Amino acid sequence: MNNNTNTASSQRNLIVSEFLTLDGVMEAPEEWSFAFFSEEQQEYKHDELFASGALLLGRTTYESFADAWPDRTDETGFADRMNNLPKYVVSTSLEEAEWNNSTIIDGDVAEAVAALKQEGGKDILVNGSGELVDTLMKNDLVDEYRLMVHPVVQGNGKRLFKGANAPTTMSLVDMKTFSSGVVVLTYEPSEEEDNE
Repeated sequence: MNNNTNTASSQRNLIVSEFLTLDGVMEAPEEWSFAFFSEEQQEYKHDELFASGALLLGRTTYESFADAWPDRTDETGFADRMNNLPKYVVSTSLEEAEWNNSTIIDGDVAEAVAALKQEGGKDILVNGSGELVDTLMKNDLVDEYRLMVHPVVQGNGKRLFKGANAPTTMSLVDMKTFSSGVVVLTYEPSEEEDNE
C-alpha cells in the first residue's frame, strides 16, 4: 500500500492509527466508539496489530494500555500480541516502564524514532498519543495515517493535528467502510510535501 521512499530503502514504516469522531476529536474514544464496534473493526485492528513489529506510544496512552492489557486473554491472540510486542514510550517524567517489553524514550524523540525506523522489520504502530503524533508529524516521521472515523460529533475534546502549524497535503491511498458506519481513511503525506 505504501509507495513512499521508506519501502524502497527497507526502513520500516511508522503508522499512526487513530479513532476519530466526525469533528476530529480523538480524546477518550471509550466514551463514543463502543456503540459502533463491529466484527469488521475487530478483524481490521487484529490484522493491523499482527502486521506491526512494535508499538510507539505517548505516556498517557502507554499508561492506559499498561493498565488494561497485561491481565487480558482472548482466543485470537490479540492480547498476547499486545503484551509481547516491543513497546516504546515517549516520556520525560516516567521513571520506569513495567509493561512487558517496554523501553522509555526520554531524549530527542525525532532522533530516537528515526533510529527505530532504520532498524528494519515490521511497521511501528502509534495509537492515541496526540502530542507524540504532533511531534512525529512536524519531523516528517509519519509514513501513513489510518483514521477510523466514527459517525458521531463529540463537540469538544482533543483533536488530531491540533499542533499542525502549516497546511499539509495528504494522498488518500485506501478507504474501508464498515456496516456500523465507521470509515477507515488511509492517507500518506503527499510526495509534493516530501520533496519541498
